[in-house]
Amino acid sequence: MARSGTRGRGGIWTHVILLVAVFVVAAPLLFALIKATQAGAQVSGPSLLPGLHFLENARAAWNGAGLGRYMLNSGVVAVCVTVGKTTLSLLAALAFVYFRFPLKGLAFALVLFTLMLPTELLIVALFDVVSGTLHWADSYAAIIVPFLASATGTLLFRQHFMNIPASLSDAARIDGAGPLTFLSRVLVPMSWNTIGALAVIQFVSAWDQYLWPLVVMQSDDKQVVQVGLSKLIDVESQSSWGAVMAGAILAIIPPILVFTALQEQFSKGFSLGQDK
Repeated sequence: MARSGTRGRGGIWTHVILLVAVFVVAAPLLFALIKATQAGAQVSGPSLLPGLHFLENARAAWNGAGLGRYMLNSGVVAVCVTVGKTTLSLLAALAFVYFRFPLKGLAFALVLFTLMLPTELLIVALFDVVSGTLHWADSYAAIIVPFLASATGTLLFRQHFMNIPASLSDAARIDGAGPLTFLSRVLVPMSWNTIGALAVIQFVSAWDQYLWPLVVMQSDDKQVVQVGLSKLIDVESQSSWGAVMAGAILAIIPPILVFTALQEQFSKGFSLGQDK
């Protein structure tokens, strides 16, 4: 009985700690959601009581900053980057697992090395190439093509393909299937969970782009939503922070929908068990 009571108290404390952790993680989103419902001076005050002005603030953000156009631009960019990264990662992983070529280990090490190079470090050189050499400045190609390669995706698919029995590739080769046929008819149907998991990460990453579109895109009607949100902030006068918070809430809806739709694939794609 004493051991049962100890386990009960331990379980309660575990739930308390988990609830506190969830609250701390969700606190910024809850704060933005509450402030998005408030109006006037109440937004800049210490009050954390929900108001009734969310639709009014959302309408001001949608019409005042033109969030609809920016969200459409971000959607096009995010979908193109996600599809392109997934396709190229599948092909790269196919080459690293099922092909033999000189210096394969060194080539894969160089791919992994790119994980250590943040985009901010390359932004000046990347701007010179995109705007000077390729003349892609102020175009969708400038914010899509440089981000089509993914070392994370290549690593993820390579590790997944290495767990697939080699007898399948031998059988496909005996049946006369080429590499792309083997990829499309065997590997892709066996990799939907991994593809879904990678798609969630890449979509959210592409949707949240801010610095590079701000640097390379000059036309306002081609700008992405994260940059468009800054139009709601007026540094020379008092900003409508209720509209800013409502705009931020609207901007995170598409990534939430994508994550919700692919939640099962996302969980299984990163699992280590055999049900992957």
